[in-house]
Amino acid sequence: MLDKILRMIITLLLALAGGALLHLASPALTLFISTEILKMDMGFFKLTLASMLCILVGALLGGFIGFILSSFLIQQLKRFNVWVETQFNKMPIHDVIAGACGLAIGLIIANLLSYSFAKIPVVGDYIPVVFSIVLGYLGIHITIKKRKDIAGLFDGIPKTLREAVKAREKDKDKDKDKGTKQIASEESKHYKLLDTSVIIDGRIADICETGFLEGTLLIPVFVLEELQHIADSADALKRVRGRRGLDILQKIRTESNKLKVEITNVDFDDVNEVDSKLVRLGQQVGGKIITNDFNLNKVAQLRGVEVLNINELSNAVKPVVIPGESMQVTVVKDGKEPGQGVAYLDDGTMIVVENGRRHINNTIDVEVTSALQTAAGRMIFAKPRV
Repeated sequence: MLDKILRMIITLLLALAGGALLHLASPALTLFISTEILKMDMGFFKLTLASMLCILVGALLGGFIGFILSSFLIQQLKRFNVWVETQFNKMPIHDVIAGACGLAIGLIIANLLSYSFAKIPVVGDYIPVVFSIVLGYLGIHITIKKRKDIAGLFDGIPKTLREAVKAREKDKDKDKDKGTKQIASEESKHYKLLDTSVIIDGRIADICETGFLEGTLLIPVFVLEELQHIADSADALKRVRGRRGLDILQKIRTESNKLKVEITNVDFDDVNEVDSKLVRLGQQVGGKIITNDFNLNKVAQLRGVEVLNINELSNAVKPVVIPGESMQVTVVKDGKEPGQGVAYLDDGTMIVVENGRRHINNTIDVEVTSALQTAAGRMIFAKPRV
């Protein structure tokens, strides 16, 4: 396809060249053939019939010659292209770039000088060509030979830019360290860090009201951003949970008089996970993380950060029951095993009543047989009293 395009271009160029050459020879044709018809004006571009015939004949001859020679010229062009590529491959890339820059500079200088000499009679038309050849060659030769010296002139610019970037990054690090050190220096505040799960849970607001927590509640800005992201979720359930978390925070800030609440703008751009940021902040300020997330609990403990788990607190304050103790419960549903019934205490503790299925929706007296403590909470096993 490329060969066809090149053949068409070569044929067209030689046709134009042939037409132009024979057009210049048209006055000589009128000298040998002095007929009025040949001198007749055709009415466009001030061409005579002789000129028109010369252009047509020249274009046909030039196009024919171009079509015949196009294969040969294309082959020579390909050989020249291969030779140029070979020469460029032998040269280092920095020499090629330096030579191209030198050629451009030489041609620019040649163009500026040629304008001054262009008005000299006879030779004025040829001086620009000479200047372009000589100064273009000198530009290539000098820039390749002196490329190291030229490159040395520009070494200072990247160095200055690098130093400016490093200084800017150092200032940012100082500001970040200053913010974290300012928090860490106030050890008397006994920071408690809230994570997203415990805020959405909501029980932290009631705990703050009781006065069992001391110090300062520290809420990182990245936790607020995660709450906002959840509140803006397309999922209706997530949206409700996110808005509930924001309402709980607002309640703690406005109604809690026994605990101070602070919001910190300290963030860690090199960490993506909110839980990891929370653990790192806890390490820096020496605070404790309040959560009900089991995985965050384990990770924080492994990294030396103390954790206050709301679920553990809830299980710890549930009333203790011992085998043989009696209580009154309402059986509300079937258990997993045949004949079992399930009841709940006011604090949510589940009671599995043996043979309690027949008492569903009835309030009965039961006797505790055993109690089981699990990660999810406490479970009590009982049987109906006779």
